[in-house]
Amino acid sequence: MDINVLVQEGAEIAQPFLENVLQKPEKTPGQKAIRKTFKGTAHLARLLPTGSVLTFQILSPILTHEGQCRSVTSQTLTSSLLAVCGLACFLLCFTDSFRDARGKVRYGMVTFKGLWIIDATAELSPEEAAKYKLKFIDVLHAFMSILVFGAVSLFDKNVAKCFFPAPTDEAKDLLIVVPATIGVICSILFLAFPSKRHGIGCPLSRN
Repeated sequence: MDINVLVQEGAEIAQPFLENVLQKPEKTPGQKAIRKTFKGTAHLARLLPTGSVLTFQILSPILTHEGQCRSVTSQTLTSSLLAVCGLACFLLCFTDSFRDARGKVRYGMVTFKGLWIIDATAELSPEEAAKYKLKFIDVLHAFMSILVFGAVSLFDKNVAKCFFPAPTDEAKDLLIVVPATIGVICSILFLAFPSKRHGIGCPLSRN
């Protein structure tokens, strides 16, 4: 009996101790906001051409000196990076691809008349090229891509520190709310009006 009582008492003592060890520490509002920010960045980046996002993510910490921006030159170079990557996101929405007779992927720019093939060695018949004509949804996706890239850049801690080194509480809230709102709206529009293009930096089609 004594042994059973000791075992029960030991289990009762160990149970709250284990609960305290296994219980996850509560996260502060700031930590939750940062976690949501990183999740939002990863999700939004999927909506953009891979090359533009990768270039931005590689060069951003270098040009901003990890957010320090020690000189006007750093801010100028960072602004130029944002402009070039944003323009690339815009223009790449007007590209498409097809597979030639040998199964090789060929890229081109969509125009009002059809597809203008970048590689001049490949050719499309006028009927096939006409299937790639520029449409309103291409323009819509191009402008949404710029907005999404703007949201991704605002989510980036290096860019945020570079242009907003000492933000007020209101500015901090805006840096979280505005990009998240843009991301949600653009994500809904991307789902509601999907594009069938397989341009540069986008997943390739098997056909």
